[in-house]
Amino acid sequence: MMKLACTLWFEFFKIGLFAVGGGPATLPFLMDLTKTHDWFTMTQLTNMIAISESTPGPLGLNMATYAGVETMGIWGGLIASLGLVTPSVIIIMLIAVFLKNFNDNPIVKSAMFGIKPAVCGIIAAAVLDLFVASLYIDNQLIIPSVIIAVIIFIMLQVKVFNKVHPFFWFAASAAAAIVFKL
Repeated sequence: MMKLACTLWFEFFKIGLFAVGGGPATLPFLMDLTKTHDWFTMTQLTNMIAISESTPGPLGLNMATYAGVETMGIWGGLIASLGLVTPSVIIIMLIAVFLKNFNDNPIVKSAMFGIKPAVCGIIAAAVLDLFVASLYIDNQLIIPSVIIAVIIFIMLQVKVFNKVHPFFWFAASAAAAIVFKL
């Protein structure tokens, strides 16, 4: 049990350390966890994303908490959450102490300039993988899921629907899934 707790903390520590770009940047790392550990499956990961997106708070932290709870219960949620935020706390403290002019440092500016496109590419790849995974259940394409995704994508291209609150899209998708009995 202690070994599992340490592994859980360390895995989420690594995610917190390397997931530059916020919550969506954690997705590739979480997808990797489905391959390296038997803590949760890809299907469970898509469910975690749906739940994390629909609850208040940062996506990455919600995902860590949910994954930890799936792995070890309440204590796992706490351990995974602490593992995820520990690198940020350490880095912020170091920046505050040692780099008073952090934003004005040309090396930091250059590094961030180079990191931004890489983060966008990593997030885009993860979104594509999750999109494909959300259309399948047990390796079978679910046609109603494809229809819902296409309809929502088309509607979001219309300017009027761009102003609709995201809660509407969650509610509409849930209602459609109930009607289709996905």
